[in-house]
Amino acid sequence: MQEGISIYLVSDSNMDTAENIASIAAAHFYTFIEKIKKYSYVGDVNQIDEIIMEAANDANSLIIHTMVVRELKEYLNEKAKKFGIKIVDIMGPVLDAIEDSTGSAPQMELLKSNKEDYLKKIEVIEFAVKYDDGKDPMGILLADVVIIGVSRTSKTPLCMYLAHKYIRAANLPLVPEIEPPRELFEINPKKIFGLTIDPEVLVKIRKERLKSLGLNDNALYATEERVKKEIQYAEEVMQKLGCTVIDVTNKAVEETANIILNVLRGGERT
Repeated sequence: MQEGISIYLVSDSNMDTAENIASIAAAHFYTFIEKIKKYSYVGDVNQIDEIIMEAANDANSLIIHTMVVRELKEYLNEKAKKFGIKIVDIMGPVLDAIEDSTGSAPQMELLKSNKEDYLKKIEVIEFAVKYDDGKDPMGILLADVVIIGVSRTSKTPLCMYLAHKYIRAANLPLVPEIEPPRELFEINPKKIFGLTIDPEVLVKIRKERLKSLGLNDNALYATEERVKKEIQYAEEVMQKLGCTVIDVTNKAVEETANIILNVLRGGERT
């Protein structure tokens, strides 16, 4: 039986480069990969020691790294050799060649900036998850943007897309039988974006959703009468709030997000 390997991906920045190269290289072999462990933003020798000890306990381990900080890179390479662990330095030869050609060392300030950007993105993504679907009205007060609308108007995907643009977005479903939280009326309406949609299109979307769940597509949720009632109610709430209203009929999430970003930059409101 072919022996499997355990791959350890290590970086003092994000994991993209190491992960992409490892995936491309592994695709050329029939080797069985038992596990892939990822360690991004490694910033001290204690973290490296932990990684080395774990890798040393695997019978057939390989470390692939993109470390840039010279002291940490050298420490990782030396530790791996000491424990007999195979190690590949992806960035080293390229950085050395550029440094030799330019006479300039890698700028650690850029590495710090990348880490801060990464942590900020994680923060806003976690925010979108925490305050999705009106789970906690507190999110309305804390958000940069609040998305409102009836069910199946792509509120959640839109919030996740905005999160990748470093925008804290919360969303809230509007349902005729449920009074909107008071927090919605306490914030600046310029932060609120209401999503509306053509009733016929929404009926089709909801029917498909029910089918995908193995449910009867004749349920009240997907009837034309119910859909029209919900949309009318939602538009009344939006009018009362005085917020920006976006018709998302046949619009991709990216298109809707660009409209919101334009408004946030001081562009024209719809």
